[in-house]
Amino acid sequence: MIEGEKEEIEKMGQDTNLQSLSRTLFVESCKHRYSYHFSWLGRPIIQYPEDIIAIQEIIWNTKPDLIVETGVAHGGSIIFHASMLELLGGNGIVVGIDIDIRKHNRNELEKHPLSKRVTLIEGSSIDTSVVSQVRQLAQGRKRIMVLLDSNHTHEHVLQELKLYSPLVASGNYLIVLDTVIEDLPKSLFPDRPWDRNDNPKTAVHEFLKLSDRFIIDKEIQNKLLLSVAPDGYLKCIKD
Repeated sequence: MIEGEKEEIEKMGQDTNLQSLSRTLFVESCKHRYSYHFSWLGRPIIQYPEDIIAIQEIIWNTKPDLIVETGVAHGGSIIFHASMLELLGGNGIVVGIDIDIRKHNRNELEKHPLSKRVTLIEGSSIDTSVVSQVRQLAQGRKRIMVLLDSNHTHEHVLQELKLYSPLVASGNYLIVLDTVIEDLPKSLFPDRPWDRNDNPKTAVHEFLKLSDRFIIDKEIQNKLLLSVAPDGYLKCIKD
């Protein structure tokens, strides 16, 4: 990072007017399905560009040899992670888990030029058989990154945190997406089982009371301004 930037980023995090403006912009952008407007190497990614940049920085700096993501959807994030691992070289793979990997999405992922880096597992991310498969794939790999982006209810995410956090070693990241639900107007997603007081951020805060291995990397969210994952960038600080 360029000298002096850490101080500016901290000031951004303390600038209440700037933070308020960014939250207003986020809410207004949701009305236009902003996160649905982007793709990565041909696949819809359904992420904010700011978070894509932040995750790119984390992958480049930590150089994981395994990336586990719960939630596949159209597979854009899976291909994004695979492309980063391809740039890093080595034998790194991405494991994508989803309770329902639709046939057309699976077909597109399997014929993608980066498919050699991708392993798909269909099933609930908290099912014991799915977790067992992931643990087998993790054997022998020391730098593992985990992203949680499936069912966004408190209980589901808390279970994911408990099950997948042991895979992440000191210096690596566990990223919980869509924690922003807690900061959005209530009932913004009326067709979903999650809402304020029952979402990934509430799960993160409960998990951090149970584990002293992770801290929230505030610097990341302070510099992004627009992010689906406030308080969701968790850095492992002890094995």
